[in-house]
Amino acid sequence: MADAWIRGKAATLEAASEEAASLLQRSRLPVIAGLGTDVAGARAAIVLAQKVGGVIDHMHSAALLRDLDVMREAGMMVTTPNETRLRADLLLLVGPGLVEAWPDLPARLWADQARRVVWLCPGGAERASRGGAKIEVIGDDPSELAILLASLRARCAGRPGGHAPLPQQKLNTLAETLAKARFGVAVWSAAAHDVLTIEMLCGLVKDLNTTTRLSGLPLAPGDDAAAVQQVSGWLTGFPLRTSFGRGFPEHDPWRFDSPRLIDSGEADCALWISGYRAASPAWTRDVPFIALTATPDGFRRPPEIAIAVGRPGIDHDSVQHLPATGTLASVAAQAPLNVISIADAVNKIAAALPMVSPC
Repeated sequence: MADAWIRGKAATLEAASEEAASLLQRSRLPVIAGLGTDVAGARAAIVLAQKVGGVIDHMHSAALLRDLDVMREAGMMVTTPNETRLRADLLLLVGPGLVEAWPDLPARLWADQARRVVWLCPGGAERASRGGAKIEVIGDDPSELAILLASLRARCAGRPGGHAPLPQQKLNTLAETLAKARFGVAVWSAAAHDVLTIEMLCGLVKDLNTTTRLSGLPLAPGDDAAAVQQVSGWLTGFPLRTSFGRGFPEHDPWRFDSPRLIDSGEADCALWISGYRAASPAWTRDVPFIALTATPDGFRRPPEIAIAVGRPGIDHDSVQHLPATGTLASVAAQAPLNVISIADAVNKIAAALPMVSPC
């Protein structure tokens, strides 16, 4: 079986790397997107973006930036998964998408029968994931979550709850439950909420800390988005959606949104990286692109160049973000394969770029 293809035909890894380098070199503004990779792959991708004057953007940047927006503008009081597991007597699960963001969440956090668990407006999949756990569900419609949080925050502050989407008595009881917690933790996934909803939740956490202890636990999106975000900070000083188009890093969440850049015609080439699963780009306009994936097929439009890469932590050792600890950690390969890593594939493309004179 081939491990690289050029316009659908099997090719050597060296030939595919050279063709990819040529495509990036000719591009007016290339984007390096997807970025479903480990720390080594993220480092290599950002260095390549700097060399070709491109843009870096993760497939989950929108969710990452919602939490970051709230942290920068209003502040957050957060804790770690381990601290939550060891100390929390109350879990306030907020909205849908939690089990999708952290599949081990049920086993890790609500397996303790002594811990009280309240879930505000879960989605249908989350209801099915409860198993035999004793979880108090409040609210049926995730679209009403923002109103519910606003009403709850008002009640916790001793003000009328307004037009809450549940009876006032139930709202009062929930406010009392939060106020009596010794160490409560609110858990959410930014993939399911807008910025104002997250800001309201973080405001509730902050208000309750005047009389008790409540912290937040934001769950990072999949495809190792949190690790890639950290690597971007180390190497550029900025979060994702950063461009090297003018020779230095510039961050702008709107200008450097990769689907917008491609659909508008501003970007004319892409390098798509998805090492954990068969994810496809969100853009709709056809542009020549390079695909580094574990399964180089299933795209709406075939890539110009495709290179089969290993899955971090499965096919080869890696350093990646672990939801269970909320930190970066070394992960040994589950089933080692003799397949190139994303970092090595990107470095081969970078090495094939023509040398640029310093003059």
